[in-house]
Amino acid sequence: MTATQTPVSAGTARPGPARLKTSAMIASFADADQRTTPAPFGHALAQLAEQRREIVGLSADLAKYTDMHIFRDRHPDRFFQMGMSEQSMMGAAAGLAEVGLVPFASTYSVFATRRAYDFLCLDIAEPNLNVNVVGALPGLTTGYGPSHQATEDLAILRGCPNLTIVDPCDAVDIEQAVPQLADHAGPTYLRLLRGAVPRVLDEYNYRFQLGKAAELRTGRDVVLISTGLMTMRALQAAARLEADGVDVAVLHVPTIKPLDTAAIIAASRTDRLVVTLENHTIVGGLAESVASTLAFAGVGTRVLPIALPDEFLAAGALPTLHDRYGLSTDAVVAKVRASL
Repeated sequence: MTATQTPVSAGTARPGPARLKTSAMIASFADADQRTTPAPFGHALAQLAEQRREIVGLSADLAKYTDMHIFRDRHPDRFFQMGMSEQSMMGAAAGLAEVGLVPFASTYSVFATRRAYDFLCLDIAEPNLNVNVVGALPGLTTGYGPSHQATEDLAILRGCPNLTIVDPCDAVDIEQAVPQLADHAGPTYLRLLRGAVPRVLDEYNYRFQLGKAAELRTGRDVVLISTGLMTMRALQAAARLEADGVDVAVLHVPTIKPLDTAAIIAASRTDRLVVTLENHTIVGGLAESVASTLAFAGVGTRVLPIALPDEFLAAGALPTLHDRYGLSTDAVVAKVRASL
């Protein structure tokens, strides 16, 4: 009998639920029936470079895995392969910006934050250069364990002066954000969703605006304040809760810094249950940003956080990990129901 079979009677076996394979560790977080767009960042950057000659791309030996290969193949004369040296890449990007170019420097989020923070801070942020750091695999978007899971990147970078931080929900967010990041005068950090990225926000008459939150749906009972891929889960949870007679609003916060505090205060100054959702540790991310915003404004509202725990996460199949650590739609719905 194999591990995927369950005995029924003597001499008979019925297939049980299929076990997730190793490939699920790097699977897209998109649902099986969901619309997706391949490599939206790479295509958006390559298209922008057609219009603006000053756009350049850099990679720390991860072009294929940060969707920078799309730009590389279309603009090889403006692509720089820096090898496995993230610190050098940050320094080179700073130099390119100093002479009037607009660099997009891509690597994994763990390397951009943990390994190269000092270079990002002093070479790029302190002189306020227009360098756009693109970090793939943010939060729990890979099953390859703590070496690849940048669950604390927002906590690390929120304290860096001059740095704008964007956590997009989907392909629509990414496509619309890239030109605005290039236009922004100072440095930026983009939490990149790569590969086959879901496409959901185009159903909500949504436009990305740097520094602004967007109310995607209204509701009288609960307000879900979400960022990144958790906005997709918030919308799914809201639709399921609506079937139970629970009226749920969703406020999408794509820019973590500077935070749209006015929108957050306005959404929270009611008697609704306030829930934050983020693909990041409970420490130093959206939940604490919202809680401190409300406390500083004197808004005494309870905030229910849905976030990753303050611990190093396990390796494994990505769908299983999202269930285990509370990021799946099922887990969101269950937590909101329990709180109501």
